[in-house]
Amino acid sequence: MHALIVVSHPDPQSLTHAVARSFAEGVAASGEHTTEIADIAAEGFDPAFNQADRSAYFLQKPLPSDILREQERIDRADALVLVYPIYWWSFPGQLKGWIDRVFSNGWAYDEAPDGTLGKRLGRLAVHLIGIGGADGGTYARHGYEKAMRTQIDHGIFDFCGARVVASEFLLDVNGTAAPPHIVTARTLGGNVFARAVSASGERVEAEQPG
Repeated sequence: MHALIVVSHPDPQSLTHAVARSFAEGVAASGEHTTEIADIAAEGFDPAFNQADRSAYFLQKPLPSDILREQERIDRADALVLVYPIYWWSFPGQLKGWIDRVFSNGWAYDEAPDGTLGKRLGRLAVHLIGIGGADGGTYARHGYEKAMRTQIDHGIFDFCGARVVASEFLLDVNGTAAPPHIVTARTLGGNVFARAVSASGERVEAEQPG
């Protein structure tokens, strides 16, 4: 199976990138699965929703070529993994723009003129890893974790029918927690395909090699 790991951070030496690499190592450790890391900052992805995107939203013109390329990468994947620093209790702007442009009408969902919604990403398993400087108590006290899960897990992925299999917050990175997060990321990667979901939606144990 194949995981597309989308990482959004301008510094390749950052903890965010280290977590993404460690997660990929965990996926690949079994020797049975593959990964691709999409470093959208290094690739220069343009997050600004533009007139071409708007025309494509109304199904008046084809999608721009850069968006088709991103959608093809997702189509090749069994799991989509987003690894990102938490800025202002949400995605970084570039990652939000990636969602704005890539999760398009006619691909991620169908929005009919009468308002009927069709969810098109039911086959896709999503894993979210947000990396934050504040500690867990801060997130709990102000409701930030719940707000982010509502906005991202439900508001974006459930809208498209994608299954959020894991939604993790690696917090307190300005304290002593940063090194253990690398180990946690590798474990999360090792588990990404450890369980399978049947066509009926019932979670079942994945078959293990004898």
